[in-house]
Amino acid sequence: MARRSALSIRIVEGKNLPAKDITGSSDPYCIVKIDDEAIIRTATVWKTLSPFWGEEYEVHLQPTFHSISIYVMDEDALSRDDVIGKVCITRDMLAEHPKGYSGWMSLSEVDPDEEVQGEIHLRVEVVGGRRLRCTVLEARDLARKDRNGASDPFVRLRYNGKTQESTVVKKSCYPRWNETFEFELAEPAGEKLCVEVWDWDLVGKNDFLGKVVFGVQGLAEAGQDEGWFRLRPDASKAREDGRRGSLGSLQLQVRLRDETVLPLHCYGPLVQLLCQEVKSGLQDGQVHLVTLLDETTTAECRQEVAISLVKLFLGQGLVKELLDLLFELELAKPCEPNTLFRSNSLASKSMESFLKVTGLPYLHAVLGPTINRVFEEKKLVELDPGKVETKDVGCSGLHRVQTEGEVIEQGRQHLQSYLEELLDAIVRSAPMCPPVIRAAFRLLFQRVGERFPQHQHIKFVAVTSFLCLRFFSPAIMTPKLFHLRDAHADARTSRTLLLLAKAIQMVGNMEPAAGRAKEPWLAPLLPTLQQGIARMKDFITRLVEMEEEEEGEGRPLPPPSAVLKEGLLFVHKTRGKGPLLSAASKKLHFCLTGESLSFSKSPGAEQSGAIALPDILAAEKVEEKSFGSSHVMQVVYMDAGGQQETAYLQCKCVNELNQWLSALRKVCGNNPRVLRAYHPGVFRGDKWSCCHQRDRMGPGCDRTRHGVTLQDWSDPMDPAVEAQRLFHHLQGLREAFREKYWELMEDAQNGPQGEGAPLPEGLRLLFGVLGELESCHRQAQPPAPPAPALLQLQT
Repeated sequence: MARRSALSIRIVEGKNLPAKDITGSSDPYCIVKIDDEAIIRTATVWKTLSPFWGEEYEVHLQPTFHSISIYVMDEDALSRDDVIGKVCITRDMLAEHPKGYSGWMSLSEVDPDEEVQGEIHLRVEVVGGRRLRCTVLEARDLARKDRNGASDPFVRLRYNGKTQESTVVKKSCYPRWNETFEFELAEPAGEKLCVEVWDWDLVGKNDFLGKVVFGVQGLAEAGQDEGWFRLRPDASKAREDGRRGSLGSLQLQVRLRDETVLPLHCYGPLVQLLCQEVKSGLQDGQVHLVTLLDETTTAECRQEVAISLVKLFLGQGLVKELLDLLFELELAKPCEPNTLFRSNSLASKSMESFLKVTGLPYLHAVLGPTINRVFEEKKLVELDPGKVETKDVGCSGLHRVQTEGEVIEQGRQHLQSYLEELLDAIVRSAPMCPPVIRAAFRLLFQRVGERFPQHQHIKFVAVTSFLCLRFFSPAIMTPKLFHLRDAHADARTSRTLLLLAKAIQMVGNMEPAAGRAKEPWLAPLLPTLQQGIARMKDFITRLVEMEEEEEGEGRPLPPPSAVLKEGLLFVHKTRGKGPLLSAASKKLHFCLTGESLSFSKSPGAEQSGAIALPDILAAEKVEEKSFGSSHVMQVVYMDAGGQQETAYLQCKCVNELNQWLSALRKVCGNNPRVLRAYHPGVFRGDKWSCCHQRDRMGPGCDRTRHGVTLQDWSDPMDPAVEAQRLFHHLQGLREAFREKYWELMEDAQNGPQGEGAPLPEGLRLLFGVLGELESCHRQAQPPAPPAPALLQLQT
């Protein structure tokens, strides 16, 4: 059994941001922090006060996290980036919205006294009934307040009108004090013990690092207690919200799911039942379980259910049968040929999710070269006379100004060149299209042809409605969201991509005249579009007629030798004798597979060495002060001699850092020897830079974060997780299933109706399986451990 929290974040857009640059604009991007640890950085949107990002992430976290902070920043090339504002969402706020929060949130000003982080380890006891004793043991992950990337922390204790202070620990965010302080116990015991952490500064005032406050009343009954306590901001300080709203707003979609995933065998009956229902298909006079699922799933849940269904049936090798059943159910509904699969039905969402899960490498191979060319050339492409501004009209020669018509004609030539290149890539791509996608399109092609025998062109439109309208066109318009580019396009490139996506949509619709009627300025492209439609039909015919390969039944788990992550990383030198630490080159090419983390001097070069995955003990971040960079990770491993070694590897940005950490943690998280604590610094001279311990092999001063990972479309499928999510969804639909079943049976006028009539076998079996899973969850739920007395006293 595994307990985890899955956090889905979609950063949609911002509006009314303040101008931070002298040009009267800003270059905004967002940083997402989970409990003060940077997890995500969006791309920068240049020169705008109303940026659109549209970026989606799913982060797997430990269930004990506290809050999410989203900082909006202004990127500056020559100086430190400016902070525009932030949005903070606590775990309690997300718990109040079990279906997720969606809306606009005003940015608030960043107050240094509120930017606290970390925890402090305390032991508090009542001695002799008259004295209060507090032992300050240590702290971890304190805020960095000094230029050297650290702080000089000390502790100030206040109780009953008296104040005591600890010694100052220089240059450490993981200080160890182990100092004891005593106070006369107040009568009555209504006074509170306040423990504050400060950063000592030689010049200027000390910086506040956070505090904890305890009510002493009731401590005498507990006698002695100790624990780790999260530092909190100074709530007594008057907060000024005058600028709230004047810093702009952020549109967000955030959802937290606390999941308890049982062992896979517990979900066996549910998976077997769903597979059997899909295999049996539609039967006359009966209501199918998938029909009930389709009819009762709300629009806000449909995307999530579709993804879980697709991934689960891919793992079972039955995704074609699932999609074919959904196609059949959709075509059984009253529908017009020209609106087929245009709604967000379960069939449409499932096919769209299926293409993303199985087809991203194919998408990159087809679209990648043209998209890269558009980004590199940055040509002016505009066909709409109403959008050709004076500044866009430049000189074509020394003595003649280029006319508006010439600008449009030049743009048409550029767009036609891009479109022809893209169509060439598409029509040549049938052999490289994954067999399972070809098989799904073949079934769709056949089903639609049988449903509309008088409109044979509709079966071509059905395929292109998914391939072009729901897969290729969105990726062309926003290549960053499909991992085709690392950054968003600028305004000129965005316009080119939009026009190119419109052209592909018109080819996909196979009615260029309709598009021309809506936007007559696209008329110059009509000959190319008509030719593209003819080529697209030939491509679809070849696609669906290609022989199906046996290995294309689904997306199996990648073999151990498959590359999970690779790239160039900078190796920081430290003392050590491991295979990586003795490498002569500082910049190496790393390759992570299901067997090892290997490295070589360059891509394709002979392997220089490797670390077996069972030997990796931890993959964690490194303090910025250690190497002067915040993008360094450490891989702790056992060398051939059984000695623990650490390799320090620098990434180019925070996203690459978190991607590498996620990939390593996913393949190593279940190693029996993984560390529970680590040192975020380096061992230099005779001590650790983080906590100043002198024992190189001593216990770590911070917790490892094996469970913190980013989800990726290329991740191996986890059938237990998908089954749990389907179970959770079905669990809330039992009554809706009953009502919809009787409603459909009454409409069909077939069989008994009413609550007293027996349920069909499939529905009865489903309810029985759901009840058994609920029982398994109750038995697997461990009793909540008693909260430490100090935690109950914290105010």
